[in-house]
Amino acid sequence: MSELNATSAALLGLLQEGPKTGGQLVAAATERFGGFFSVTRSQVYRELPVMTDAGLLRLGKRGPRSSQQYVITAAGKRAFKSWLNTEPGPDNVRSPLILRLVHAGLLTPKQRANLVNSAREQYAEKLSESKSAAKAADDPYEKAAADFTVAYNRAIIKLIDAIPE
Repeated sequence: MSELNATSAALLGLLQEGPKTGGQLVAAATERFGGFFSVTRSQVYRELPVMTDAGLLRLGKRGPRSSQQYVITAAGKRAFKSWLNTEPGPDNVRSPLILRLVHAGLLTPKQRANLVNSAREQYAEKLSESKSAAKAADDPYEKAAADFTVAYNRAIIKLIDAIPE
C-alpha cells in the first residue's frame, strides 16, 4: 500500500487501542467518527484484507462465530503516523439528505414533507447525541471534533427549517 486512504487510516487509528474484529471496528467507527466521517461495514471488510496483505495488519485471535481479530503491525503504526503528518487535502461533504433535497422537486408535496419531517427528527436526535458526546469529551482534540458535530447537526437543522412547507 503506497498511500493510505482515509478509511484505512481511520481503521488503523482505532486499532491503536488494541485488536478488534471487523464488527468491533464498524461499531467503534460509528461511535467515534459518526458525526463527521462515515465508515460503512462494506468499506471495513474491503480494507481489512488489503491492509493485511500490505503488512499493516496481522490476524489475531479467532473469536465467536468465526469472527477474526486484526492487530496493527509496526509497519501499520508507521504508516498511520506518516498519514497523520501529511496534508489532509480538501474535505468532501457526502450528504445523502442534501442530495435528496437537491432533487426534491421531483417528489410530490406529501413525499417532500415526509422527507423534510423525517430528516428533522433524525437530525434533532443526532444533535442531542452529539451534545452529550461533546459534554463527555475530555481530550481537547476529541472535544473539538465533538463540538464540530454539534455545529454540523445544528446547521443541517437550520437548512431543513429554511425549506418552505
